[in-house]
Amino acid sequence: QVQLVESGGGLVQAGGSLRLSCAASGRTFGNNTMGWFRQAPGKERAFVGSISTSGYTAYVTSVKGRFTISRDNAKNTVYLQMNSLKPEDTALYYCAAGRSTVVTANPLDFGSWGQGTQVTVSS
Repeated sequence: QVQLVESGGGLVQAGGSLRLSCAASGRTFGNNTMGWFRQAPGKERAFVGSISTSGYTAYVTSVKGRFTISRDNAKNTVYLQMNSLKPEDTALYYCAAGRSTVVTANPLDFGSWGQGTQVTVSS
């Protein structure tokens, strides 16, 4: 089991940027695809992006070109750089550790989840 702790959320104006971090502990971090999901009030948890063990990334269409996922295996940390933020990006953002090494958008492919960090974008 991997333990995950997100940080870096906050309140930002539209057009601003935030960088979320997710620190992992437990079993070997480098063997897992890592993902970011978000849940807005009254909505289902939704895929944002994921990064494979080799660094290949995939994103939901709505964040392509604005969000970037990266990982530092030496620090057991995955990042979500969010630029050009919009009010519709407001949500609780979760980090998740996958069960395989390839990118996936299916939440069922992720076995460990953090507690989430709140991102609020004001208009």
